[in-house]
Amino acid sequence: MAIMERGNTQQARGQPRDDGQPDEAQEQPPMQEPEKRPPGDRTLGAMLGDPRVRVWAWRIGVALAVLVVGTAMFGGRLGITAAVLVVVVDVVRRSRRDSSIPAWQKSSAAERRTEKQLRSLQRNGYLVLHARAVPRDDDGVSDGRIDHLVIGPSGVYAIDSEKWDKRLPVRTLSHRKLFHGPFNKKDRLDEARWEADQASKIIGGQVGFEVPVQPSVAIYGPSIPWKVMRVRDVDVYAGNRARSYLRRRPKILTDTDVQRIFQAAEKALPPKYG
Repeated sequence: MAIMERGNTQQARGQPRDDGQPDEAQEQPPMQEPEKRPPGDRTLGAMLGDPRVRVWAWRIGVALAVLVVGTAMFGGRLGITAAVLVVVVDVVRRSRRDSSIPAWQKSSAAERRTEKQLRSLQRNGYLVLHARAVPRDDDGVSDGRIDHLVIGPSGVYAIDSEKWDKRLPVRTLSHRKLFHGPFNKKDRLDEARWEADQASKIIGGQVGFEVPVQPSVAIYGPSIPWKVMRVRDVDVYAGNRARSYLRRRPKILTDTDVQRIFQAAEKALPPKYG
């Protein structure tokens, strides 16, 4: 999700755009065949360029340094224990920090925080698709994107994660208007509702029955003076409440329903990025 305020010159993600770009289908000059290298060199280069190899090389180097220092100061047993702990701590730290969304160009901090909360709901029967495109025409062209499509026992939800300026207050007016400081967020709410409506129609067409999709916006940054409020039919809440927002709802879908809807959504709503 974009984290900047949207002005009149900015388009919502779900709106058509005419950017005057040339047709990508135009004939391109033939690509030159890359220079062939010996298999050994290619394999070595791939290994050195793999970020996972670099991470483990760094871990091993640090662990060896800790082993040498620890052994010299406290003995072999404590030195080995300290080296192993260094590796374990780094593995855990990186697993918590990194996103498991492989297709995203670069997930925002807000999206990663929501993802972490949703990951813990898997044991409760919830399944999640991240960064899914919402086609708007027969060619599947769309600027629409659902950050997190959640399918679980309590229903189907389209959650968009937003990072707003924490210095500006968030307020509502008669459950019809949402303001972030002086900025009216009507377009943002209408966009979230449109994306959820499109997802509902697309998934329902796949499974053969109506699949309501509830739009919601999880806001990080400013203080939200309520738990969950529905504004223009969109649920709005503080980002750190995403997990409790889902868990406290009544069960309306069976495990079979969840699996069927998830498989249909996975097929009908392609990843936004590749």
